[in-house]
Amino acid sequence: MVQLALPLVFAELGWMAMGVEDTMFVGRVSAEAIGAVGLGTMLFYGVGIFAGGLLLGLDTLVSQSFGAGDENDCRHSLIGGVWLSLLLIPVVMGIIWGLIPLLGVLRIDPAVMHDMTPYLRVLNFSVPLLLLFFGFRRYLQSINIVRPIMITLLTANLINIFCNWVFVFGNLGAPRLGAEGSAWATFVSRVYMAAVLGAIIWTNDPRLPHVSWKPDFARVKELLRLGIPAAGQMGLETGVFAIVTVLVGKLGATPLAGHQIALMTVSMTFMMPLGISSAAAVRVGHAIGREDHEGMARAGWTALGLGAAVMSCAALTLLIFPYWIARLFTPEAEVIAAGMVLLRIAAFFQLFDGLQVVATGALRGAGDTRTPMICHFIGYWVLGLPLGAWLCFGGVASSQQPVASYGLGAPGLWIGLSVGLVVIGIVLVEVWRRRIVARG
Repeated sequence: MVQLALPLVFAELGWMAMGVEDTMFVGRVSAEAIGAVGLGTMLFYGVGIFAGGLLLGLDTLVSQSFGAGDENDCRHSLIGGVWLSLLLIPVVMGIIWGLIPLLGVLRIDPAVMHDMTPYLRVLNFSVPLLLLFFGFRRYLQSINIVRPIMITLLTANLINIFCNWVFVFGNLGAPRLGAEGSAWATFVSRVYMAAVLGAIIWTNDPRLPHVSWKPDFARVKELLRLGIPAAGQMGLETGVFAIVTVLVGKLGATPLAGHQIALMTVSMTFMMPLGISSAAAVRVGHAIGREDHEGMARAGWTALGLGAAVMSCAALTLLIFPYWIARLFTPEAEVIAAGMVLLRIAAFFQLFDGLQVVATGALRGAGDTRTPMICHFIGYWVLGLPLGAWLCFGGVASSQQPVASYGLGAPGLWIGLSVGLVVIGIVLVEVWRRRIVARG
């Protein structure tokens, strides 16, 4: 499990690090730029991650076929994934274009909107590259090729840092673009990532150029059967944080910047169990493919133990070093103070965040993508978000009181989501336990 999970953890950290780098660069521009990148990124991923989640069925189909020794079926699923990506591109780009004018009616801080609009428009051009990268990555890790994924993500960070330095600050004769420049850096990095993984797949399998690339809509349908609930779960999770980001945006630039710092930090810690989750899906799928019930149970519980261990360490880090973490993003004292409060709250849900994502991966390897979707809907949207909104905006406003002066503000939203995450983590671990007992 460690041999497969460790490169995937580094790959996830490399993926998340690009967002952290973007925030750090624009953090030297203004609090409004931080808020713009945070809001634009959350809205983009609210749509993009849902579309990418439709490709998560590759984890189940490819890993089980690989475990059974059926390489032809693995290729068949890859081709289905490529066609699904191509079909999704115009839909995703159209939705993101439509979100931009919609934001005008939400009363977001005008300075944040000024920077966010060009940022989101540029980011939209990376949709085709992002979807192909998602599909290529799921295929490679399901056939036990993970080291090239890690290397690609880590080297993409070097490209992203360089392009941020050029476009955000206007170096080497480039215009000083601020937040928009960060989006161009992301676009260039995604060109590189999709091209490299595509080349690895093409050169690794000498039979691939000779198979039929005609669309098999039955396989696409099978991917959607597994992918729609998985995408729904990811969309529910990403979407709730997008809504929270919009709500915090109503409180002003400083709370939004503090929220963005905390969100980027916990997103970084989340990448560790997310990598373990991917390894769990692959190992559980391999075991099912070779009809090894004991191996399936061992893979799932081992992954859950690893996820709990790394997220316990993350929780301690957030509790002990919140100032220094926030200080990495910005020198502004008010923003640091806002971020520190949220980082301390986040420490208390780290363990359960790790458990829920690893259990989701293990269940996906077993072909169950529906249960995590239901749990995330109830935990986040029925329990966590309403509770958080009540804690944030509770009280009675008056004409003399600004919105930020009553209720708990951004910390209230984070407390509500923490409660939801605790419930989701506990329930999904119990679902996995019952799944093992049922198969036994």
